[in-house]
Amino acid sequence: MDYAKITATLRSLALEAGAEIMTVYDGPDFEVKSKSDDSPVTEADERADRLIAAGLAKAFPEIPAVTEEQSESHKVAAEVFFLVDPLDGTKEFIQRRGDFTVNIALIENGVPTRGVVYAPAKGRLFYTDARGRSVEEAGPFVAEAVGDLAPLKVSVPDPDGLVVVASKSHRDQATDDYIARYPVSDFRSAGSSLKFCLVAAGEADLYPRLGRTMEWDTAAGQAVLMGAGGEVVRFDDLRPLVYGKPEFENPFFIAHVPGVKLAEGN
Repeated sequence: MDYAKITATLRSLALEAGAEIMTVYDGPDFEVKSKSDDSPVTEADERADRLIAAGLAKAFPEIPAVTEEQSESHKVAAEVFFLVDPLDGTKEFIQRRGDFTVNIALIENGVPTRGVVYAPAKGRLFYTDARGRSVEEAGPFVAEAVGDLAPLKVSVPDPDGLVVVASKSHRDQATDDYIARYPVSDFRSAGSSLKFCLVAAGEADLYPRLGRTMEWDTAAGQAVLMGAGGEVVRFDDLRPLVYGKPEFENPFFIAHVPGVKLAEGN
């Protein structure tokens, strides 16, 4: 596997897709449509999806891609494939809150081994390098040239006061009840896959998700977190969260740094 080429391609496609998204975001009012599951979709989602899908197919014709916006791709069954969410956090995008991301991941035998998470409105770019280590690149971003890189490493948690990151749009009582089992010193609030990246960057220790997600929502963020030394486990049995599941649907999960004593998932 040519991981250097994969890293360069995922990075450049994420930046190009982010530029397409920001063209819509910074423009006049845009149309919001509903998909079959009643989730929203915009022109930005569709434009970014077309760009990424075409770019992956050109660069890696031998590797199939599963992307949120193309239902026919959801029939793919392969040991190695790309997972794409061209615009994670569409609700944040619609409300112009900025916490939306471009997500592209490589899955190998159920594990997200490489990934990129780009938040164009926030100016933050996270990805795994050719060796699988996670970095954050400083802007301004240029597709043809890599900027200054800072290695990502998860925090060493304070057992008496954890920093917890939770969703802006999906916080519920079940999540609050679970968080209440831990000694918490501070909260961070973020949308989309940025929550994984905050943990990867040492800005939080714990991110529990007790709600429905799909694999394309989490794969790139999980790759970045794992490349920084973090872990993502199922809520029910604390086993690693894996990919290529039926219908690409995730169970509840917990993203965390080593050293956090996880509460029972029930």
